[in-house]
Amino acid sequence: MLGEGGRVKMNPLETSAVVFACTFGGAMVGVALHNVLPENHLSSESKDVVKMGMGLVATMTALVLGLLVSSAKTSYDAQSNEVTDMAAKIVVLDRALAHYGPETKELRGRVRQVVADAAYRIFPEGGGAADLKPDASRGGALLDAIQQLEPKDEQQKGMKAFAVSMALSVTQERWLMYEQQVVQVSLPMLVIVVFWLSMLFLSFGIYAPWNGTVTTALLAAALAVSGAIFLILEMYVPFGGLIHISNAPLKAALEFLGK
Repeated sequence: MLGEGGRVKMNPLETSAVVFACTFGGAMVGVALHNVLPENHLSSESKDVVKMGMGLVATMTALVLGLLVSSAKTSYDAQSNEVTDMAAKIVVLDRALAHYGPETKELRGRVRQVVADAAYRIFPEGGGAADLKPDASRGGALLDAIQQLEPKDEQQKGMKAFAVSMALSVTQERWLMYEQQVVQVSLPMLVIVVFWLSMLFLSFGIYAPWNGTVTTALLAAALAVSGAIFLILEMYVPFGGLIHISNAPLKAALEFLGK
């Protein structure tokens, strides 16, 4: 489905398969053209000109692929850091409520339950799809319960204000994680990169001799570039797929809550 700004949600495996078909298919088309082109088209002079042109295309492709990898890694690291940061803030929230006094015992239990439910939805067992949408009703009820605390002294007043601040910060992190899941690869940029790669493989096939070694080398190269696209797309879906964010920070936070 195409979204705003030319961004589209793509299946990493299916997209990388298309990239492989385009690149290796381009090489095979080049091999077929090698057998039908006139001899002067395959001369060393023609080959030198093609090599210079494709060298420029290869440089541009490498630069754009580098940008795509860097962007995907930045997005992945940002969301991974958000999970860790949220887990730390949840523990600090629980500690603040504990320091407030024993009257927050029930409230701390509710915090633990909300966090456990969120952890299950973000990191479902059995490989299910992650649900990053925050439970606004439960989160809002929890915040209201913290705000309804009635401090008896200055210490409790300070702990209450700090707990409210932490609860709001955790809520902000949750909504940020939800909004960031729509960040995807720019479809026009990906199409251009695949077109450049197909041109490169076409040129490889035109001037390559037809034998098993060349075919294997072209096959391995096509697998390599399609694998690179697969990794890029996988890093844009960090809560599912093969390259996923660890749930260890939230699990560690749950062990501390209520104690």
